[in-house]
Amino acid sequence: MVDMAVTVGGLRMANPVMPGSGTFGEGLEKVMDLNRLGAIVTKTITPDKREGCRPPRVVEYKDATLMAIGIPCKGPEHYMEELVPIYRAYDTPLICSVSAPTVEAFAELTAQISIDGVEAIEANISCPNLEKDGKAFSMDVRATETVIRAMKQVTDRPVFAKLTPNVTDIAEIGLAAQAGGADAITVANGLLGMAVDVENFRPALGNVTGGMTGPAMKPVLLRMCYQVCQAVSVPVIGCGGIATASDAIEYMMVGASAVQVGTINFIHPTVMLDIIDGIEDFCRRKGLTRAADLTGAMQIDGYNPQSVGTQIQVA
Repeated sequence: MVDMAVTVGGLRMANPVMPGSGTFGEGLEKVMDLNRLGAIVTKTITPDKREGCRPPRVVEYKDATLMAIGIPCKGPEHYMEELVPIYRAYDTPLICSVSAPTVEAFAELTAQISIDGVEAIEANISCPNLEKDGKAFSMDVRATETVIRAMKQVTDRPVFAKLTPNVTDIAEIGLAAQAGGADAITVANGLLGMAVDVENFRPALGNVTGGMTGPAMKPVLLRMCYQVCQAVSVPVIGCGGIATASDAIEYMMVGASAVQVGTINFIHPTVMLDIIDGIEDFCRRKGLTRAADLTGAMQIDGYNPQSVGTQIQVA
């Protein structure tokens, strides 16, 4: 038997697999058993109702997707009254992703949604920060530390900080989130990109720029995840380009305690179940009794089969 359970920032999960915010919608309980997921991360909510970006919103590539959705939201009241009760029916912990334009608004929203049924809060600090001329909070060390500290002061829930990859040194941003009191750090959101509709001499996205996600992004975001894992002492959640169990295992081997699965959910809605099963099969094949033993198992200076506490079967 393989013990698939992991603990991330004080949150006990049955396994290390959860969806990325914005890639998991209501109604998926009709095609999968939500109790099998490690956690449920809902679409980011904002203090006010939002329509999102004007279309077109998506440009598709062979192994990536460029998106500018703009966090459409029906507001926190709809979230608390309509959505949270749906997920209370499941044993799987619910993580609420939040975004706001100011530090004060982040804190107020965090306090507002710290209700029964919400077990952790993920700070989407890769969104535009109106206090910093449109830059994301997590593009700035001081802003990152300040907003996470403000959130921690108003809730008893674990707070996870979701970082942007659009920085020179993501490790220093991770350290700032840790200094602010983040219980875990999610690495990372989409890479900023753009495309042009040459036939019409116009941007291909209504928002001009958007976030690049999907399998093609994995090598870059995996590297960033590794760098943050090397720098911080709090748990890290790997995110970016995960489509298979092997992808998830890569993130765990470089130091992630858990993973978020994103874009591939739009193509294969039950893929997270396959990834969970694949991680378990891999552990069994390698002689590991715990999925948690995969975290940090990558060996750089020579292979040591005892480094994770058991004899591993190497290909």
